[in-house]
Amino acid sequence: MERIRNLRLKLQDVIHSSRGKDMLLYLMFVCVAFVFWVLLSLDSEVQRDYEVPVELTDVPDSVTVIGNIPNHIGVSVQAKGSQLLRYTWGTLPTLKMKFTENVSEKNIFSLSKVKIDSRLRDYFGQGVQISSVRPDSLRVPYTTAPGVSVPIVINADVHPTLQSIINGPIKADIDSVKVYGINGVPLSLTHVETENFSRASLRDTTRIEVAIKPISGLRIIPDKVIVTIPVEPLILKTRSVAVDKVGMPENVGMITFPSRIEVNYLLPLSEYHKDMPLRAFVDYSDINTSTQKVKVNLSALPAVCRNISVVPDSVEYIIERHLNQ
Repeated sequence: MERIRNLRLKLQDVIHSSRGKDMLLYLMFVCVAFVFWVLLSLDSEVQRDYEVPVELTDVPDSVTVIGNIPNHIGVSVQAKGSQLLRYTWGTLPTLKMKFTENVSEKNIFSLSKVKIDSRLRDYFGQGVQISSVRPDSLRVPYTTAPGVSVPIVINADVHPTLQSIINGPIKADIDSVKVYGINGVPLSLTHVETENFSRASLRDTTRIEVAIKPISGLRIIPDKVIVTIPVEPLILKTRSVAVDKVGMPENVGMITFPSRIEVNYLLPLSEYHKDMPLRAFVDYSDINTSTQKVKVNLSALPAVCRNISVVPDSVEYIIERHLNQ
């Protein structure tokens, strides 16, 4: 409290000083000049550009619009600043267009340049001059024919990190979309495709919003899907496996040293506790009499297993020959 009181006293001393009085007078003139500038600006002619939001209303449930109706109409207007003051700050009101009032012919929703200009003059007020409009007219087809369900094909080029794996199919959140056409959907259309997308160095399961490739003359609903890429980390697993012998001639035996080997491999975390079949074996035809070693072979492991190694990768052996009884 003492500090605040001291600060207030110092401020009063500054204000009552000659320099403080000059500063207050200067600020007062600045405020007066600003007020005059605002009044002059509001009374002068200005040109401004706006993006007017557009909404189509009263669309019957049986109607599907095939073409794209823009979300905004670009408008350049000229008027006094005071007339445009309410459009300068805040959100612009939505320009609503009734569907039933603008169907000029079968399966066509249209707005002429004259009609758009008229609606915009009502929107901004009669004293406002419309300089340009983008687009200056609309002509959009629609259909009342039912949609056809078509499956989705995902176009993806995705790669995990070296310590991860894509463990499972890449799927969209829906397996099909509805396709609409003015004269129905052609029988040759058997599927739709997503836009091509790529991702690299993925470490975890990833979800991406992807657009469906547009098809001329048709409407696809929905036109975007969520694609899930199942990614899992790889972990090391070590197993001890007995060495079997194959291809042995009759009355011939083999002893290997060691009799068991270790198999190391990487696999997805979710697969770690699954009992995968694994067999290690040596083939009699592979024996090397000069080194007294034979290579260890493995049975095929599932494709999810990576970086497979055998320790040792070859074993010493002794051949035993048995006499016929």
